[in-house]
Amino acid sequence: MSPTTLNTAERERLLSAYPEVFRRSFWQRWGLAIGVGVTLVYLAVCFVAFNVGPAFVNGRWDRATVYVQDWYSWRAQPRLRFVDGAVQPQWSSRRQYPEGADIAWLRPLADGGYSVIYDGAENRLDVRPARVDVYVDGVAYPVEISSDAAILPEGAPGALVQDGSKVNVDFGFEGSAEIRTSQVFVQRRFLGWANFFFDINSPFWGKSFSELAWLAVSGERVDPARSNIAAMVDDFLANGTWQHADILSKLMQTLVMAFVGTLLGTLVALPLAFVAARNITQSRIANWGMKRLFDFLRSIDMLIWALFFTRGFGPGPIPGIAAIFFTDTGALGKVYAEALENVDDKQREGVKSVGASPVIVNRFGVLPQVLPVFVSQSLYFWESNMRSATIIGAVGAGGIGLKLLEAMGTNADWDKVAYMVLLILLVVFVFDGISNALRSRLIGRTHH
Repeated sequence: MSPTTLNTAERERLLSAYPEVFRRSFWQRWGLAIGVGVTLVYLAVCFVAFNVGPAFVNGRWDRATVYVQDWYSWRAQPRLRFVDGAVQPQWSSRRQYPEGADIAWLRPLADGGYSVIYDGAENRLDVRPARVDVYVDGVAYPVEISSDAAILPEGAPGALVQDGSKVNVDFGFEGSAEIRTSQVFVQRRFLGWANFFFDINSPFWGKSFSELAWLAVSGERVDPARSNIAAMVDDFLANGTWQHADILSKLMQTLVMAFVGTLLGTLVALPLAFVAARNITQSRIANWGMKRLFDFLRSIDMLIWALFFTRGFGPGPIPGIAAIFFTDTGALGKVYAEALENVDDKQREGVKSVGASPVIVNRFGVLPQVLPVFVSQSLYFWESNMRSATIIGAVGAGGIGLKLLEAMGTNADWDKVAYMVLLILLVVFVFDGISNALRSRLIGRTHH
C-alpha cells in the first residue's frame, strides 16, 4: 500500500503505533545542525585564540621553500675571498669536490678572478677583487666593491637587491650569491644528493654507473687486497659525508628498541591482565589496583618516560626500551583485561568441571579464546612503536631519532634528513606489511 492510499483512520493508527518514527525529538531533528554549528564556532575560536591568521601571514615561507628544496637537491657553497688582489675559493667542511677538480660551473679567469655560471653564460658572476659583474639574461650589471660596501648599480633588475653593505643576487633554483666587501658567498644548487654513494676520498668518486659496473664485473682491482665490489661496499658504508654505516646502525638500534620494548610489555602485561580481569580474579581490590596501575603506566606519555629514564641511565637504547616497555605494559594490560572480561564462560566451565586447577582452566579455557586478540594487538603496538622509537630517540634515547635531530640541528643537512626519513618510512612500510600479513593469517586461521 502506497502512502497516497492511506485514509485518515489508517494514518492515525500508524501514528499511535509508531510515534517514535513520525514524531522525532528535538535532538533527532536538529542535533546534526547544532553539532555542525558548535564545531564551526569552536574552530573559529581556536583560529582567533591561537593567532592562526597572523602565523600564516608572518610565516617565513621563503625559508620554508629553501628547506624543501634542500630535501631533494644540494648546494655547493664556496666563498670567493679577496686576498692580496686575487680571488681565492674557500670551501665549507662538507666539501663536494676534491682538491684540483675540474668544476664546470666555477671557472678561473685570466686576470685571477673566477666566473660562477648559473644558467648558461647569460646568467653568471665574474668575480674580481674590486668589481663583480653580474650577468642577468646576458646583460652585465657591475657591482663596485669598496672597503665599506658593495654598491648596487643603477637600473639593476629585481634579481639584485641592496642589503645594507652587501648586494644579494638571486637566480632562483639555480642558486644565489652575497657580494660583500671581503668575499662573495656563492650558493650553487643542483638536483639530487651530492656524493651519496662515495665521498671525495674514494677512488670510485665521480665515476658513472657504467664505469662502476665495469669495475665490479671485470675491471682491474683498485685495491689489490680486496675485490672491487668489496671495496665499493666498504667505501659506501665509510662515506664520511653521508655516514651510511652509522645511520644504518642507528636504524637497527631503533628496530631493536621497538621489538624488545614491545616484547617485554607483552610478556608482563599478559599475566597482569588476568589479575585485572574481574571474571578471572575474584578480588575486587586486586582488580581495582591492577587497573589503576595500567592507567598510571599508560597515562604518562612515552616521551616523558624516555626523558625520565634518560636522566637515570644516560643516553642510549636502554631508556628507549624502558619507555616503550612501561607505556606498552599499561596499554596492552588494559586491552588484554577487557578481552578477558568478554570471554565465553562456557569453555571455562567445561574445563573446570573436570576438576582442573585455576591455572589449567585459564590455560585451556580462556587463553585459546583471547590469544588471537592478544597477538594481533601486540603486533599492532610493535608496528606503532617503530615510529615512536624514532621520536623518543630524539630526546636522547638513542637510535636514528637522535641522528635525525643532529642533522636537523645543523640547519644545513636537510638532504641527510630526507635520507633518514625515507629510511624510516621504508622500514615502517615493511613492518606494517609484515604485521598486517601476520594478523590476517592469524584471524583467518581462527575463523576456520
